[in-house]
Amino acid sequence: MSHELTYAIGDIHGRFDLLSELLDTIDGHAAKRSYRLVFLGDYIDRGRNSAKVVETIRELQASFPQDVVCLKGNHEAMLLEVVDRPADAYWWIQNGGDAAMASWGVKQPRDVPADVLSWMEGLPTLFEDERRYFVHAGLYPGLSLDEQTDPVKLWIRNEFLSLDYDFGKHVVHGHTPLKTGCPDVRPYRTNLDTAAVFGGPLTAGVFTNEQGPAVEFLRSQG
Repeated sequence: MSHELTYAIGDIHGRFDLLSELLDTIDGHAAKRSYRLVFLGDYIDRGRNSAKVVETIRELQASFPQDVVCLKGNHEAMLLEVVDRPADAYWWIQNGGDAAMASWGVKQPRDVPADVLSWMEGLPTLFEDERRYFVHAGLYPGLSLDEQTDPVKLWIRNEFLSLDYDFGKHVVHGHTPLKTGCPDVRPYRTNLDTAAVFGGPLTAGVFTNEQGPAVEFLRSQG
């Protein structure tokens, strides 16, 4: 299916209030044009409503499977790791996992609903359209797409952020919160993590079929 617009949404981190507002804004902005949603990962942790964020995104994905892309973030990966390694749960909890567990009403990572964990496990780490790569954290400069590992796509920072490297397509990512509250737009990449969980807005980049970078940004302030 051809989409006239693509809206890529940065790190949500349990801020259901901002997500709900932004989805309404997107729907109005699209004005009956066909569109795709690409979620860049980090749906959970730190904010109060991880469970509601995941529920909402999964419902959207189930209702519109051709129009909704959900990528895995490093926080989803952390939860999955500590389910299998409960002795290391403190690592995830220190990064906001306590808020996520509270939203599901559980006290151990393994008690997060099984269907939620299964959904997270199956999330891809990259989505590609004709002009862009969408990924949670970034890509390693100098490597082909086939050489990019999941840990790189989920966790990379310095090697990716320090270079304006041309991967052949514009890279749309999150992962590194921007305390300015504004997206970081570079020649070959755009960071959409505008630190929603730290008081910044939740941001969506608006992309067309004509060019790689965003043509506009939508933000929800709460």
